[in-house]
This record gives sequence, C-alpha cells and structure tokens, in this order.
Amino acid sequence: MSTAGPSLAGDGEAQTSRAPLAGRGRGTWADRAAAAAITAAAWTAIFSLVLIFIFIGKEAVPIFTSAEVHEEADLGRLFLPQAPKAGDPAAFAWQPVSETPKYSLLPLLVGTLKATVIAVLIAIPLAVLAALFSSEFAPTWAREVIKPAVELLAGIPSVVIGFFCLMVLADWLQGAFGWTFRLNAVTAGIGLSLAVIPIVFTVSEDAFTSVPQAYREGSVAMGASSWQTAWRVVLPAASPGVLAACVLGFGRAVGETMIVLMASGNAAVLSASPTDSIRTFSATIAAELGEVVVGSAHYHVLFFIGAFLFVLTFLTNLAGQWWVGRLQKKLQGAA
Repeated sequence: MSTAGPSLAGDGEAQTSRAPLAGRGRGTWADRAAAAAITAAAWTAIFSLVLIFIFIGKEAVPIFTSAEVHEEADLGRLFLPQAPKAGDPAAFAWQPVSETPKYSLLPLLVGTLKATVIAVLIAIPLAVLAALFSSEFAPTWAREVIKPAVELLAGIPSVVIGFFCLMVLADWLQGAFGWTFRLNAVTAGIGLSLAVIPIVFTVSEDAFTSVPQAYREGSVAMGASSWQTAWRVVLPAASPGVLAACVLGFGRAVGETMIVLMASGNAAVLSASPTDSIRTFSATIAAELGEVVVGSAHYHVLFFIGAFLFVLTFLTNLAGQWWVGRLQKKLQGAA
C-alpha cells in the first residue's frame, strides 16, 4: 500500500503533463489558421518571383527565335564587335537608336563591373572593420550609437544618394583631381558604396557577435592581445558570415539603379579608365524601357539584359554560397 500511493501519484502527474503536450501537438484553430496564413504568404511570394522570371524570360526569348529580331540583334551582335557600315572597322557600341542599330553589351558590362568593383573595394573594408570594432572594442555606449547610425544609412533612398553624388560629390571630386568628366565610374562607385556599407556591416557584425566567447577567452589566456584575438581568432571564425555579407553587398551593387543612373554619366563607352563616364545594365533598362517601341528588337534586347543581369547575380550568389559552405567545413575540420 505504501508503494502503490507514489506510483499512482506518479501516473497521475505523467498523465497531466502529457495532456497539455497532446493538446499543443494538435494545435488550436488559431494556430492552424496562423500556420495556413504563413504558408500561403510564403508560396505567394515564391509564385510571384517565378512569374516575374517567366515574364522576363518570355520577352527575352525572341532574341533566339524571331527572324525579325535577328535582323537587328542576335547573340553575335550582342557580344561581338559590329561595323556601323560596310567597310567600316568593327567596334563595340551601344547605339540602339540610329540608322544601323548597335546593341553591343560589352560597354554596359564593363561599366557595370567598374562601378561595382569600386563600390566593393570601398565598402567592404570599411564595413567589415567597423563591424569588428563595434563587436570587439567599442564600449557599450559607442556600440549603441554606431550600429543604429550605420543601419540608418540603409533607410536613405537611393535617389537621395544619387542626387548627392550628382550635385555635391561630382563637383568636389572634379575640383580636387581635375578630372575631365565630373560624372564617372569613381563617382558612381562611391555612391554605390554608401548603399552597400549598411548591408555588409549588419551581416558582418552579427557574424562577429555569434562567435563563442570561449574563443576569445582562450586566446587571451594564451597571452594574445585584444587586437591579435580579433584579427587571428574572431575574424577567421566569423569568415563564412563575413563572406556571405560581401556576396550580398556585391549583389546590391550590381543591381542598383538610381545611383548609377544619376552619377555615372550614362555614356556607354568601352574604356578601362575609372574616370571616364560609364553606363550600367540597370541604368540602361531604367532609362530606355519607358520609351522603347513594344515588340521591337530594342525592346527584347532590354529584357535580355534583365535576364542576363539575373543570371549574373544568381551565379555570383551560387559561387558565394559554395565558398561559404567550403569555409564552414574547413572551420569544422571536415575539409
């Protein structure tokens, strides 16, 4: 009798503890409704993106299939030099409105890469070092000021940054360095870096913060200074997250429109000089799609540029994810 009492009590406690778990497993009608709403929203977003890609691809397909479009634009004319007239030397040129339309994409590709590379070279070191300082060295009051201030930069509309570059930064740079063209790849790249810094900073700072505190304590216990710990322990441990931040920043710079539209000069010039005016893929679409004749070769080429830009960013992100996964395996000792 003395042993039965506790057993019965234990069975009763087990039954009362299992009952709420069973109820939580089935869920109330509100839980099921919330789950259904979240699932519907996720599938709606995915379906919308798929529809956008299908529409862009459908409008770009005539580059390959339409004989009428082939007379003005085909893959050879898009990626190879084209002679304006018979007997003239072939050259890479973007002149869609002329007697002989020319749709060479190389000047636009070079302009896009020049502005993006300049932006990345400026933004990534500044953002990563600022994130490292904020997470490892800044006192609490400074961190509470630095992080919101940098993240607030992400809320500034890109058209405002472009206007600043157009009206203030371009004149200052031209007066300081004596450049021939006030709107060029450097001006556009600096403007793009202002849009890239918040993304890289936020993701990098989160990566540094997620590094276990035991790593820092172990490094300091072995005699390393704070800077040595940050540079040789925290930064390598957070390298997958930092790399992911850099990939996101690169994608942001490639796809930006308003800043390069206002600050690059919009000249499709094939040049290696960063002080020459440029034109990017996104700026070309924004500037010309509103006035193009629907169904013309020019119209389909612009959609092909959009599809090409998507493929470029997709491959960049894919390579970045592969590299991040490789770094994670290396840090875990699997590779």
